[in-house]
Amino acid sequence: MDCSYFAAGICRSCTFLETPYAAQLAAKQARVAAALAEVAPGLRWDSPIASPEGGFRNKAKMVVGGTVEAPTLGILGADGRGVDLQGCGLHTPGLTAALPVLAAFVTTARLTPYSVPDRTGELKHLIVTESPDGELMVRFVLRSTEALARLRSRLPDLLAQLPIAVASVNLQPEHKAILEGPEEVPLHGETLAMRVNDIALHLRPQSFFQTNTSVAGALYREAAALVAASDPASVWDLYCGVGGFGLHVAAPGRSVLGVEVSEQAIASAKASAAELGVGDGTRWISADATAWIGAQAPEARPDLVIVNPPRRGIGAVLAGWLETSGVPNVVYSSCNADSLARDLAAMPSLRPVSGRLLDMFPHTDHHEVLVHLAR
Repeated sequence: MDCSYFAAGICRSCTFLETPYAAQLAAKQARVAAALAEVAPGLRWDSPIASPEGGFRNKAKMVVGGTVEAPTLGILGADGRGVDLQGCGLHTPGLTAALPVLAAFVTTARLTPYSVPDRTGELKHLIVTESPDGELMVRFVLRSTEALARLRSRLPDLLAQLPIAVASVNLQPEHKAILEGPEEVPLHGETLAMRVNDIALHLRPQSFFQTNTSVAGALYREAAALVAASDPASVWDLYCGVGGFGLHVAAPGRSVLGVEVSEQAIASAKASAAELGVGDGTRWISADATAWIGAQAPEARPDLVIVNPPRRGIGAVLAGWLETSGVPNVVYSSCNADSLARDLAAMPSLRPVSGRLLDMFPHTDHHEVLVHLAR
């Protein structure tokens, strides 16, 4: 992928952009295989799943800088000022088309960009997500509610220009390098339907979703195939998010239980399950996965557990429960091979059977790994 920002030294986020893509995949495969070599000797690796090299990223997380009259949407430079990256080649075409319209809206709505060096201004970030159907979720991250009335009054003009399904304001008052705050103010709509493998996953403003829709679809299909091969009567989907894994493995005669700390995500999973007609066979619980599983009786164990934790992994407590539980099969989706290796070391009776690299993040050293463990 050619990138004028990279060539000019303006943005170097895609560290391996100059490395041929086939070589990137080979290097990632070697990296994850090395990380798991000691805890999973002889692990069978299936062929890596590649990503499109550009136009794959469904979410734009843009720092807003510059001025009201000339806003920048992109990143912060070394001086703390905004660097415009509206033409980033990673974004889907719909995002690329939307960003100039949103930049113009910053001007017409008089949303003063936040200046990090001066600690003045209101609009810190624009977070924009595009669904496979071309609809958008637009979130304005503001320092306070000062600009909220102006934004509301101008919003109908923006809705007339862009296919926005959801719009909201996130309040992040602190002068810290964090993307968003805990409070969300709805402006328009409720959920964005992220259609993956013909399943509509309903995304609310503060819910997590994989930023590479194509590879996310492959990840869910791969996990569903592993589950189908084991044919469990009961599945627990821990860190279930909006229900991507659980909904893909739901089937007649099989019970699926999803656990996720985010209440918004659980509400989304329930809505999707109802639409799919699998509500009777699925349950969705808002709870911390580690705390929840520690409260379950040993005899309540399912036939298969799916885990999709954050980068830190599942940790010693949950790994210890899985090790002693007698659960015969685990499907582990990891975005960090090092924490995955630590977790596998804590579950020696669960033998890694197969592994697959999925390149969710081209041109970087980030990776996604799917591993099937059998007792």
